[in-house]
Amino acid sequence: MYPELFTLNLPVIGELTITSFGLLMAMAFLAGYMVVRAELSRFDSDPDLAADMLLGALIGGIVGAKLYYVFLYWDRTALDPFGMLFSRGGLVWYGGFIGGFIGVVWALRHRSTPIGLGADAVAPALALAYAVGRLGCFFVGDDYGRPTQSWFGIAFPQGQPPTTAANLRRFGANVDPAIPDTEVLAVHPTQLYETGLSLLFFFVLWRIRKHPHKQGWLFGVWLVLAGAERLFVEIFRAKDDRFLGAFTVAQAISAGIIVIGIVLAVRLRRPSAAAAT
Repeated sequence: MYPELFTLNLPVIGELTITSFGLLMAMAFLAGYMVVRAELSRFDSDPDLAADMLLGALIGGIVGAKLYYVFLYWDRTALDPFGMLFSRGGLVWYGGFIGGFIGVVWALRHRSTPIGLGADAVAPALALAYAVGRLGCFFVGDDYGRPTQSWFGIAFPQGQPPTTAANLRRFGANVDPAIPDTEVLAVHPTQLYETGLSLLFFFVLWRIRKHPHKQGWLFGVWLVLAGAERLFVEIFRAKDDRFLGAFTVAQAISAGIIVIGIVLAVRLRRPSAAAAT
């Protein structure tokens, strides 16, 4: 686990620490940008539109991810609003997805590009970018799972927060009362589960992207896959947002996304003359 990679001494700015999370987030956006650019070219659309979409996704995604976080943990925000808003962490995927979606739609409408076309260009890019981004969560020790004694369990002694018995109990995990609060436990590396599944989805989407369909169909397929993945992985996550009984907020959102994806995929599955070949 390498939360901090190195520190730069820059003029005027001073010391700038490069974190593994920040670097992999940048790589995630870059990977997504390259895929979107390639797909726009395949659709005979302006590949430079990818830069506008990237900017919309970047700004909207970060703002949405942070707003989701501060509202989800409103009790902490009320005690330290500036700390919650301007901390380097606290970025929630679904908030980022909603904010990024709004940003990309704005970019598409600004360039008079059909939203369905842009959505299909984005679908495989989202799967690849998500896979890379989750590696950042792994290296910083965030978004891990419940304790496990399996051989693939990984401990995060410097995680955000560390996987101590006390922290895992706070997340609602079932930890033996005899284990001291300070003991660091191995947990499910759910970040790697998500990376592996998302890479698989990327290759699936890349393979079927030329299937004749109406614009937006491929995005609907991605919604179903991404929602199912998160619904599954949340079973193993250490979470303190199980406000809906045994289900987390993310699982409830995932179920809704799956339904939306199924509706889109079914309604747009028929070939269209406007579809790319």
